[in-house]
Amino acid sequence: MNAAVAEPISEDLLRRFDVSGPRYTSYPTADRFVEAFSVEDYTQALMLRRSGAAAMTLPLSLYVHIPFCESLCYYCACNKIITKHHDRAAPYLRYLSREVDLHTALLGVGQAVTQLHLGGGTPTFLSDDELRELMAMLRRNFTLAPGGEYSIEVDPRTIDAGRLDTLAELGFNRLSFGVQDFDPEVQKAVHRVQPAEQVFALVEAARQRNFDSINVDLIYGLPRQSPESFDRTLAQVTELRPDRIALYAYAHLPERFKPQRRISTVELPGGSAKVAMLARSMAAFMEAGYVYVGMDHFALPTDALAIAKRQGRLHRNFQGYSTQPDCDLIGLGVSSIGRIGATYSQNAKTLEEYYDYLDQGHFPVVRGLALSRDDLVRRAVIMALMCQGQVSFESIELGYLVDFRNYFASEMEALHKLAEQGLVAVDDSGIQVTDMGWFFVRAVAMVFDRYLQTDRTRAKFSKII
Repeated sequence: MNAAVAEPISEDLLRRFDVSGPRYTSYPTADRFVEAFSVEDYTQALMLRRSGAAAMTLPLSLYVHIPFCESLCYYCACNKIITKHHDRAAPYLRYLSREVDLHTALLGVGQAVTQLHLGGGTPTFLSDDELRELMAMLRRNFTLAPGGEYSIEVDPRTIDAGRLDTLAELGFNRLSFGVQDFDPEVQKAVHRVQPAEQVFALVEAARQRNFDSINVDLIYGLPRQSPESFDRTLAQVTELRPDRIALYAYAHLPERFKPQRRISTVELPGGSAKVAMLARSMAAFMEAGYVYVGMDHFALPTDALAIAKRQGRLHRNFQGYSTQPDCDLIGLGVSSIGRIGATYSQNAKTLEEYYDYLDQGHFPVVRGLALSRDDLVRRAVIMALMCQGQVSFESIELGYLVDFRNYFASEMEALHKLAEQGLVAVDDSGIQVTDMGWFFVRAVAMVFDRYLQTDRTRAKFSKII
């Protein structure tokens, strides 16, 4: 796979693939989790990990969900609790510690961690002292390995240069700033007002403190946006020049996400305007020297993510693309998702239920999935497509003892149409996503999703663009 395409992707092609589909941060996707997966199933998965001969040397990834936010962003689809009562953080941290204790009771203390991500909500809702308490608790129980990725999501409205010093002191080496759009009218429409000058000052301060990577999140398709207004934001972002850019399409699903009901549908840009925004974004970022990593991620050529893409070392987990090798993930906190061995699990989505499970001395797992053999084969294929842009028939056949072309006979037929459209090339050795196809890799991966083949529920997913 080349790092970028020679020519911009046309709006016509983007429009043709304007369909709903999963983001494949996992396969099967989280909407397939079932309540039949129990605390006992999760406990058994942890015990299987512990009993493995190389258990202590197998790295872990940690995700910690901090659900609190001071104010509501109308576009948000995350699990969050809106409150200005910062005293709610203290008991939450105590319960997080209990959840960690349950894990170390089974796994032992000192497991190596190569990736840590604090998400939310707003992780910087926590005070400096609370962040110190959280990180001290994690370090007491796990070993944060040198050279790992330790990242935190930052709301620019909750942080200043002094707090950046604290984050650096605590070992965070990657920051992700939620920007979404610099246009003041768009910010008002989504109830997230943050002047561009504030973000520029914070990014400059972060650079002075030598964070390894700075990411900026953007969203297109928000109310009051237009291709012309978003062009101005794109110009500001390329001037800001973060190491990474995540560009997401806004999915308006007010029936599922109550905050979105405050958004006026008449203020939302139409489909053609969204396509134009995406096409112009891609052109602007690549013209500015960014590498299209995949899906909605761009990175400077010197960033570790772009390097991993060039070297075929890209991986994907619940936080998106990563440079860290595929490994077990422990999800901590309300609504967090984890992966242990051939299982996925998710914690309780409300504080009350989360606290109740832990008060009883149980893991707060309320649903999940034990992957079948078919799930594992398809996961391998989908992740190879999503991360390396290619699938070797031989590697799948040796790893899973299947005859690829027979096992995936109907899928191979479906690929012919994508091959005719120039998105993939198929030969005797495997499947190769083309340079153009890399922009639509979700559409290629969807061909191998057995669950999509058996239902008609794609509307619950975001669109590919």
